[in-house]
Amino acid sequence: MRFLVSFLVVFFLVFIGAYFINKYLTKWLGVEKKESISETPGKNLDRWGRGIILFIFICALPMVLEYENILQWYWILFLNILIGFQSFLEWKYLKPSKQYLITLTYLVFALVIMYGIDKFI
Repeated sequence: MRFLVSFLVVFFLVFIGAYFINKYLTKWLGVEKKESISETPGKNLDRWGRGIILFIFICALPMVLEYENILQWYWILFLNILIGFQSFLEWKYLKPSKQYLITLTYLVFALVIMYGIDKFI
């Protein structure tokens, strides 16, 4: 029960933090209305890239589950590659909107949370 309450508190704090970071950075950086990569020529590259990344990490998961001490680093690497790929595509196809800067901020925020998750719970 204690674990569940701790998890819910951390989960709630992460989403509240992400909301305020998004609101503040959108105003500060002057990010325009969010456009999707699927509305640009990078639509197929986005789909294929995410699919390949997901396939590789799903195939590697059984090997990683054998070693519990590297499971946290597995998820950190997965987030880093997936969100980094999304940020790169936003930079390439949505450069004028500066949306990639908010995605990079989310990446840093997610990496800090993932690195310190064992200290929170």
